[in-house]
Amino acid sequence: MYRGVTYLSLDDKGRFSIPVRYREEVLAECEGKLIITVDLDKCLLIYPFPQWESIERALMARPNMDRQVRALQRLLLGHATECEMSAQGRISVSPSLRRFAELDKEITLVGQGNKFELWNAALWQRNCDELLSEGGLENLSEALGSLSL
Repeated sequence: MYRGVTYLSLDDKGRFSIPVRYREEVLAECEGKLIITVDLDKCLLIYPFPQWESIERALMARPNMDRQVRALQRLLLGHATECEMSAQGRISVSPSLRRFAELDKEITLVGQGNKFELWNAALWQRNCDELLSEGGLENLSEALGSLSL
């Protein structure tokens, strides 16, 4: 499971290093083979290849006569890019994906259990600030329902 928030830097070639605490798990789960795609929240999603394959199958099984399904397929599948973690633990993010998520030098990697989210650091902070604002907390409690923390 991938957990936690890590503040990282993107180099001039569009690469960043996966934190050491995740590398062994990434290698064990998928031999370093990952898929990067876009998310509706202006961030990137990074999946171990086996996790992505099940999502891809589920998306392709949806009825593509539905306009919203087609739009989601275009967004997620159309932007899906294979990458491989280097021996040094680095991942390269394509220019088109960097543009989509407005990634610059300062980025934030967020563990989300079976995947990572990769954010522009300023946008991540702004989203966190909004969530912790008065109205954001009300919406959060509704979304959690009966979950006890």
